[in-house]
Amino acid sequence: MASHIVGYPRMGPKRELKFALESFWDGKSTAEDLKKVAADLRSSIWKQMADAGIKYIPSNTFAYYDQVLDTTAMLGAVPSRYGWNGGEIGFDTYFSMARGNASVPAMEMTKWFDTNYHFIVPELGPDVNFSYASHKAVDEYKEAKALGVDTVPVLVGPVSYLLLSKPAKGVEKSFSLLSLLEKILPIYKEVVTELKAAGASWIQFDEPTLVKDLDSHQLHAFTSAYSELESSLSGVNVLIETYFADVPAKAFKTLTSLKGVTGFGFDLIRGTKTLDLIKGGFPSGKYLFAGVVDGRNIWANDLAGSLSILQSLEAIVGKDKLVVSTSCSLLHTAVDLVNETKLDKELKSWLAFAAQKVVEVNALAKALVGHQDEAFFSANAAAQASRKSSPRVTNEAVQKAAAALKGSDHRRATNVSARLDAQQKKLNLPVLPTTTIGSFPQTMELRRVRREYKAKKVSEENYINSIKEEIKKVVKLQEELDIDVLVHGEPERNDMVEYFGEQLSGFAFTVNGWVQSYGSRCVKPPIIYGDVSRPKPMTVFWSSMAQSMTARPMKGMLTGPVTILNWSFVRNDQPRFETCYQIALAIKDEVEDLEKAGINVIQIDEAALREGLPLRKSEEAFYLEWAVHSFRITNCGVQDTTQVHTHMCYSNFNDIIHSIIDMDADVITIENSRSDEKLLSVFREGVKYGAGIGPGVYDIHSPRIPSTDEIADRINKMLQVLETNILWVNPDCGLKTRKYTEVKPALLNMVAAAKLIRTQLASAK
Repeated sequence: MASHIVGYPRMGPKRELKFALESFWDGKSTAEDLKKVAADLRSSIWKQMADAGIKYIPSNTFAYYDQVLDTTAMLGAVPSRYGWNGGEIGFDTYFSMARGNASVPAMEMTKWFDTNYHFIVPELGPDVNFSYASHKAVDEYKEAKALGVDTVPVLVGPVSYLLLSKPAKGVEKSFSLLSLLEKILPIYKEVVTELKAAGASWIQFDEPTLVKDLDSHQLHAFTSAYSELESSLSGVNVLIETYFADVPAKAFKTLTSLKGVTGFGFDLIRGTKTLDLIKGGFPSGKYLFAGVVDGRNIWANDLAGSLSILQSLEAIVGKDKLVVSTSCSLLHTAVDLVNETKLDKELKSWLAFAAQKVVEVNALAKALVGHQDEAFFSANAAAQASRKSSPRVTNEAVQKAAAALKGSDHRRATNVSARLDAQQKKLNLPVLPTTTIGSFPQTMELRRVRREYKAKKVSEENYINSIKEEIKKVVKLQEELDIDVLVHGEPERNDMVEYFGEQLSGFAFTVNGWVQSYGSRCVKPPIIYGDVSRPKPMTVFWSSMAQSMTARPMKGMLTGPVTILNWSFVRNDQPRFETCYQIALAIKDEVEDLEKAGINVIQIDEAALREGLPLRKSEEAFYLEWAVHSFRITNCGVQDTTQVHTHMCYSNFNDIIHSIIDMDADVITIENSRSDEKLLSVFREGVKYGAGIGPGVYDIHSPRIPSTDEIADRINKMLQVLETNILWVNPDCGLKTRKYTEVKPALLNMVAAAKLIRTQLASAK
């Protein structure tokens, strides 16, 4: 029975790694304590897969921060600013690259393809001296072997690693990163040689960039790389794994022609057209790792449907060459359904988290060789049928309202420059207005109050008073700092998506359904199982209360429909855009109620708009069309004097700037500082932006406090490409994960920098 798992979540079923990392970073525990937690997690994962009967168990998919950063460490590609002088890379250097430290900023972080996972972007150039500087892949293989588990070590493939990198600071943007292939392959050879010597019989290379639209030069790099590695790979089986989309026909041909490769892994959930390519011609004698169990969603597999697909593939590749697999790493799903005690029985029967997916993979592999577990398959069929027919899934009124949206265009009646004039008359803001993105630090005390209220240990009255005091404190602080447009700090919110989902119909919630977003940061995506509507106002009470505490404008804070969609586990029984339109109508109701309550500035965050962009160019236009339309639906009914803001997080925005303009927001705040002002280059290239814009002036994902001069320098760079009257001054993102000891001085310096530039602009007139 041939079963395989591409990768597994590393945080642990109760976020054990998160707490160990944060304790270590805070100096409350030692490196040895952290290593012990990590080793215990690894051993329990390997044992769990071995006990479930998985044949090809991955190792080296664990990371203390990120698998791409692990590869950077393996290659010794440490940017010079971290002062690393060779030798095995330790925690100091590793975590400095990931998080920055008191004296140097972190490396850039961006989204891993179209997921909500973030990776640390390698910074490379012609002068990087690569060296084998982290033996983690070999060490973890040996660690598993010592526990009696023979694993498949997983490496980020050399070509994908380079294609996911960026030229280092000071290196020409046109520098060909693939020209470094010949410099990194010798290190890959060393790793392979050590893995073989340690007894590895299979090695997995993850080459997910093969699903993108690559040119012939990029495709040729795969041929060159694996030809060069061929001799060192002899004597070991090699799996090349792809995921997240269909492999284009040309890439499929390149991939399946690679030398020295034993097997190929494909995502057959998001890459359904790949099935046709396999049926059209798969190399004989090669293994096919068929990703039929969804690694990115939490719905139980339709076992009968998957078995039918597997049987059709078996006819092509042969019984002994077909391996049942997950569509991608299970990193993107929650860890174990066993820990969900509050979900009702019916809903729970529709779900499978990572631990359950391991069991599904093995059940399919057994069924394929004639050992079908009839009870397991029949329970699965019953659950599939119950989900299809359950009355809780469908709301006809919602379906009708969403269907009516498709043919029409929803825009505000007046153009943005006229609206900005009307808003300025009402708001009377200074030039370079200052604001923050929404959240303020979430203290332990605040989390305790929310937890106790949820557990009914605190009365509603006491809870409201506690939150009111916190809002008062945040408003007072912002007034003292002299920020122009205030936020209430979001003390009542656990998460920017979960908070809204809890108040919408069609959503369910987990207790431990955590998924890693980056480093130790985890999110708990809601589950959208049915049609979405808004039974009652969600934020009006808190926003009105906050506005009553100040004469300054107070932003109403909402999460946009595309972000709620992209940061949830979404139902897979209807197109995503239909669900998105339903959410947009719910948010529209909220926007209009906020306006009626006297909130004149409303921020509708679309942090994840870029993240949902399909990986293939041919599918982008349709996605952007309905995603942008969904945003416009939310605010098309408000008056000209109501200022609509939106915010976007870490992503490459330059290629979708015209869609961002088409969203027609009055003001957009956008991550900028950590990506080294990459965003500004789009305006240098002549894109005209007439709405308000606040490219972040400092990175909140690092504890580092920027100086007034540093922020002023950033603002001046922005003013070289943006008009003074549209520029806003704000941090990169919300301040939820920071401490007040970091937030106060950073915001003080930010406001001081804005005032300094205002003075300079006034004296230059």
